[in-house]
Amino acid sequence: MHACRTSKAILDMTEDFSTFHQSLLELVKSFEKKNVLVKLNSDPDSNIIRIYGERSNGLALAKTGLEEIEELALTTAEHHPYWSLLYNGSQILKIVLDKWNDKLTEDEIKEILWYIEEIKNSSSNVTSHSHSE
Repeated sequence: MHACRTSKAILDMTEDFSTFHQSLLELVKSFEKKNVLVKLNSDPDSNIIRIYGERSNGLALAKTGLEEIEELALTTAEHHPYWSLLYNGSQILKIVLDKWNDKLTEDEIKEILWYIEEIKNSSSNVTSHSHSE
């Protein structure tokens, strides 16, 4: 009986999110009628909605997405077989995105190479462990 209540609670949350998502779409349309450009990117199956202003650009979106990746890397236990790939890869991307419109310094290139070595060193964890979520 407990499983039925849990399933119903999950179904209710999904319906609530669906209702919220639909209301948000209507709100965005109402602003579009007022010539306010708002970008909405949603994945209802994952219960994720992202809203961007009209002046957002690809670089800003990439940096925001990277922050989410970094959060996952920082909250994942180091013994997870993919942790090093995720963490070190995200650090490389952070350097690259921060310097997107500038030239990388020699120190930044050395730092990137260090992260690459860390990724290489961790490759044995990836090939020798299987992981299921």
